[in-house]
Amino acid sequence: MVSAGLIGGYGVARWTGVRPLGGAVLFAAGAAAAHNWWRKCGPITTAALGTTYLLGFGLSHPLAKKIGAWPSVFTVTGVNAAAAWVFADSH
Repeated sequence: MVSAGLIGGYGVARWTGVRPLGGAVLFAAGAAAAHNWWRKCGPITTAALGTTYLLGFGLSHPLAKKIGAWPSVFTVTGVNAAAAWVFADSH
């Protein structure tokens, strides 16, 4: 869900030109991921992974100025997917 939210949200916003639509994808996937994390791991892990997800979204913008938009999205997605796997999905 993390990958779908970050990559899908950016892709939808870029291809449609409608940033709020990309934000809706980002939000929906993040909410679905948070629901799964809550069931599997509880509130502390959910809060930590949710914060990582939001930071990834926020940090992708300044990172994009340095390495480009898609590389930035893939970088923060990789970090988020790895964190989600280590702290939730591998259990």
